[in-house]
Amino acid sequence: MKIGIVKERRPNESRVAASADTVKKFVALGLDVVIEAGAGEGAAITDAAYREAGATLAKTGADTLADADIVLKGQKPIGPGATVRGTGDEVAMMKAGATLISLMEPHRNRALFEALAAKDVTCFAMELVPRITRAQSMDVLSSQSNLAGYKAVIEAAEAFGRTFPMMMTAAGTVPPAKCLVMGAGVAGLQAIATARRLGAVVSATDVRPAAKEQVESLGATFIAVEDEEFKQAETEGGYAKSMSDVYKQKQTALLVETIAKQDLVICTALIPGSPAPILVNEEMVKSMKPGSVIVDLAVEQGGNCPLSRLGKTIIKHGVSIIGTANMPSRVSIDASILYAKNLLNFVMPLLDLEAKKLTVDFEDKIVKESMVTHAGAIVHPVVHGIVDAPRSAGRRRTASNSSTTQNVTK
Repeated sequence: MKIGIVKERRPNESRVAASADTVKKFVALGLDVVIEAGAGEGAAITDAAYREAGATLAKTGADTLADADIVLKGQKPIGPGATVRGTGDEVAMMKAGATLISLMEPHRNRALFEALAAKDVTCFAMELVPRITRAQSMDVLSSQSNLAGYKAVIEAAEAFGRTFPMMMTAAGTVPPAKCLVMGAGVAGLQAIATARRLGAVVSATDVRPAAKEQVESLGATFIAVEDEEFKQAETEGGYAKSMSDVYKQKQTALLVETIAKQDLVICTALIPGSPAPILVNEEMVKSMKPGSVIVDLAVEQGGNCPLSRLGKTIIKHGVSIIGTANMPSRVSIDASILYAKNLLNFVMPLLDLEAKKLTVDFEDKIVKESMVTHAGAIVHPVVHGIVDAPRSAGRRRTASNSSTTQNVTK
């Protein structure tokens, strides 16, 4: 049984789907691992390190995928009609009947899933792994969101023209920076912890009641309108519900007052399968002090701030608004190590080492909820009825005001 891992070719992607450590573990189990030359360069993993771990190096992506039984990727494969410069149709490179395990953006790109089904590729989307105890070690959303929350604060610190901690000098006292984190999911909680470690005075907001205790446990102040609706604002799966217009108006009034006092705002709020909710409107940006910074981690789904631009940092009304694309990839070494381990933990239960094949238990909750294509068909309901649409550069709107993070809240 052969595992194939190619170089990631999508823009803003430096991660790789295997580390030297996971390669060693796969090889120790009797699997052949083939890696495209240069696949680990963006994550500081050399071809020599892969070779030493037991992998075979292939010259091209086509050579890597030609007879791979299992394909591990960081980003969804490039499909028919690809517009990514310097690459071909990666779906066409896979052999019929292969198994693909990757981040897939399952709420969009129906045409890609149709192409995978037509090739008889069994596809698992790592974003859809259920939030159950048994699957925690496979949870890529948590591992990558942790890094995104950390890096968001580091990028904010770099753009901020002042220090984070209070400093007392003979020339006077420098006050601490004030930081508001919007969305207290995985990314948000890590952003809170990082900003606190750097010495900022931190507050955070989220519409989920469970978030209050988590925020306060990190030493931050919780900001929310805590009425009866707030107490019912969380689904059984731990995601935020869309709130009523009345609640949104009250919450917005509170945020207007709060944001005007902040030096830094870290936005992390996402709703799976929907455009990101607008939480920081232009009037709020205008109210902030010149030199303030907003980091919008939701920019790839339209942004929590309508002024955000994907892949760009802009200055508007004296405020720097950072819309970095694929924030986890900005810490690609650690992101790759964690992601590769998530993939290893996902693959292990599927392996039948005696028969040298994957054995899929269709009654297993993890399999049922993460499998998107199988036996020539799209089998996951989330894909049915979706319409392909271009990714927004921060111009989409929604009246919803809820907070989960990249995309998940633990």
